[in-house]
Amino acid sequence: MFRYFEGLVDPYTTYQETDAPPTRLYPFLRQYAEPFIGVFAITAIASVVIAAVEIWLLGYLGRLVDILSGGTPEQVWMQSGLELILVAVFILTLRPAIHIFQVLLLNNTILPNFGTLVRWRAHKHVLRQSVGWFEDDFAGRIANRIMQTPPAAGEVVFQLFDAITFAIAYVIGAAILLGQADAWLILPLALWFIPYAFLLRWVVKRIGPASEASSNARSAITGRVVDSYTNIHSVKMFAHHDREVAYAKDAIEKARSTFQAEMRLYTIMDVALMILNGLLIVGVVGWAIYLWMQGVASVGVVAVATSLALRLNAMSGWIMWAISNFFRELGVVAEGMKTIAQPIRLLDDDSAGALKMGAGKVEISGLSHHYGKESGGLDNINLTIAPGEKVGLVGQSGAGKSTLVKLLLRFYDAEEGRIVIDGQDIASVSQESLRRVIGMVQQDSSLLHRSVRENILYGRPDATEEQMIAAAQKAEAHGFIQGLEDAEGNKGYDARVGERGVKLSGGQRQRIALARVILKDAPILLLDEATSALDSEVEAAIQQTLYGMMQGKTVIAIAHRLSTIAQMDRIIVMDQGRIIEDGSHDDLLAANGQYARFWARQSGGFLG
Repeated sequence: MFRYFEGLVDPYTTYQETDAPPTRLYPFLRQYAEPFIGVFAITAIASVVIAAVEIWLLGYLGRLVDILSGGTPEQVWMQSGLELILVAVFILTLRPAIHIFQVLLLNNTILPNFGTLVRWRAHKHVLRQSVGWFEDDFAGRIANRIMQTPPAAGEVVFQLFDAITFAIAYVIGAAILLGQADAWLILPLALWFIPYAFLLRWVVKRIGPASEASSNARSAITGRVVDSYTNIHSVKMFAHHDREVAYAKDAIEKARSTFQAEMRLYTIMDVALMILNGLLIVGVVGWAIYLWMQGVASVGVVAVATSLALRLNAMSGWIMWAISNFFRELGVVAEGMKTIAQPIRLLDDDSAGALKMGAGKVEISGLSHHYGKESGGLDNINLTIAPGEKVGLVGQSGAGKSTLVKLLLRFYDAEEGRIVIDGQDIASVSQESLRRVIGMVQQDSSLLHRSVRENILYGRPDATEEQMIAAAQKAEAHGFIQGLEDAEGNKGYDARVGERGVKLSGGQRQRIALARVILKDAPILLLDEATSALDSEVEAAIQQTLYGMMQGKTVIAIAHRLSTIAQMDRIIVMDQGRIIEDGSHDDLLAANGQYARFWARQSGGFLG
């Protein structure tokens, strides 16, 4: 039974992805709710039926009082025994069956699957964002919004069908029941409901923004705390424990103040509700007793009115909290939308196909990119790299080397100019197909918090165990990998490397990253200080591997250690976003320009 209801909706069902999700709250939620529309409708109907049954039971209480007061027990049983048995059977069978059906839909179909669907689609959308998008925010805050929005959306749906739909049907049913007993009994109910509705409106109007502010403050805490934990080595190295505590305290205090403002609303709501409920009980019960004293109403009517008044008294707080919580969670969803509903800026063309790799010729023409600013980045770069040519990039920090590499990988769209690979503009092919033909080793080789095997196979997931080990051996990594063991007892290639590979030394991380790129075996190779974290002995061995990797590939290598690129076919010298020198190592030394000055100033192989 559970499996049937749990499988009514597939949270991973195919859907039409959108590059620009709705930016308004209700269209945003409606888009996620589409697979659940039928289930939502049935659940709402079941909720209304349950409310109607509860109202009918209270009404039947009045009839029961009148039946019992209308004669001796023998007479009551003779006249109404069958009716009482049928009511008892209904209470024991149909009533729980309807309730169980609604609970199964709500707890087993909607709640687990709706939250899963929101989280899955939100994560899928965020992963499509560009590298630049991630660089503009805290990873912790992004993750927090992805994590807290789905349960908030689930709570919205839960309150809608468990409380709000039920409550609306219940109040309407109560008015009908009192009206059937005596039309005047509706008057005190109406006099209570009008200020109750105004109180509800007052709370709802304020609770959404207060909740959004509180949720935003909590996300800020997560962002700051995760930032400290991720950079714990820097925190410890610079002895900034107190500074990080103070940095987090500012965010924690803001979260406290926003939460205090939110809780004040609930306190005001509770106090006002207590006063209104007192008026409800006195008004409805007092008026029913007055009607009985006038001989207009029976004892059963008084019993029904009293039961309804007490029931509404108990329910009114629950309804208020449910509706307040409904809008509170909507506020959390609205805050999460600041991340989840952001449009994808870096898009493939509708007609974009896969890059058809040929010999590996790269042509860069009129390329400029300043990250939306007036300076920095690249300024009118023109460069042609022949198939299989090895090119070194040299320049001081900020010269534009990394920007050129990022644009080649299309982490950003160029502001001007274009990059063409084998006659195809990279802006007109799919990003994934472009990046599949490029292998890159970065200076800061962060790894996934997974096993060594998973990290290396990230280069080519379908590779065999033998191919993976061969790549590790070429990267001089196989030896130290065999001696690894993590805290869970996993050894060798099964050992986990920690977040960003923190359990390994810089050189070990670099060698695993190299093994990953060796296994990928892409026709275009980008090296950004690929051996900077290695000691001299290992570097010498790795250099031979790198030179072997380069055979038949188009290579662009960034290096400050000029000895690592001196054997390249060409060396490009960049300064302030422009190419100022282009030639072989010997030609550039003979030209006695900036490259020659770099070479002369080197001490231990580094730029002066």
